[in-house]
Amino acid sequence: MAENNVQVLIEGFDPSKVEAVNNFDKDWKEVYGAHQNNSIIQAPIVGIEKLLDKPCAVVSVGNIRGYIPMEFTGAANLRHLRAMTGQSVAFKVLNYDREAEVFTGSRTAALDHMAAITLRKIEVGDEIIAVVRSVSPSLVRADIGGIEVKIPLEEIRYGWIDDLTEEVKQGDHLKVKVLEINKEEKTVTVSAKALQDNPWLRSIGRYTSGNEYVGTVSGVREYGVFINLEAGVDSLARHLKFQNVKKGDRVLVRVLETDAQKEQIRARITRVL
Repeated sequence: MAENNVQVLIEGFDPSKVEAVNNFDKDWKEVYGAHQNNSIIQAPIVGIEKLLDKPCAVVSVGNIRGYIPMEFTGAANLRHLRAMTGQSVAFKVLNYDREAEVFTGSRTAALDHMAAITLRKIEVGDEIIAVVRSVSPSLVRADIGGIEVKIPLEEIRYGWIDDLTEEVKQGDHLKVKVLEINKEEKTVTVSAKALQDNPWLRSIGRYTSGNEYVGTVSGVREYGVFINLEAGVDSLARHLKFQNVKKGDRVLVRVLETDAQKEQIRARITRVL
């Protein structure tokens, strides 16, 4: 028999409350389905709570709360777990309590499942997507499907990078090339730079010894000043004797030496613009 949706006027009727009930049932269907089929779902970590004196990541599947015990989060420590809050994580549902309206999950089980699929499918030379999970000034940690890859600063792009946190953000999707796969250790080496055209091949002949060019200071270190001449091409100059420059300053530099093989340009700042 077909469901009879009778439209009547009810005093105090709030359609949003009916929708909330429907959504609640929908959320539980997702949890049930994941448990029954041993499948993976994703949800954000919305908090950290202690159960039996052990920290657990709290995830939210719609209106339902789930708990992932510390040992099943994949986090090395509480600090690492805190860094994961606010991010969407993958997990498998281990069990649930419908009356208490909670479930427990395992991120490590999901990652193992995902990693096995990834290792079967990818090959050296493939172009894949890496989702950034965390960024430090010199290193990006990203996920390629259950496997964490570490992308050092020099493998992000050509040219000097002063601070990776200014260029890459958590959640960014990077196109990377697979350079190496170790199936026994479940490790993969990737590079975003490997998919980019090398700007030095077209530009090294433009900057010749004795000539002067305008550039922008891209970084200042104790051993010298980096000046960006064009996208992906930076020169290194000594500090000025009587004046300091800062990142973003426009300067005129005289090229002292170019090394196409090492992709290096040595220069001297002749004027701050």
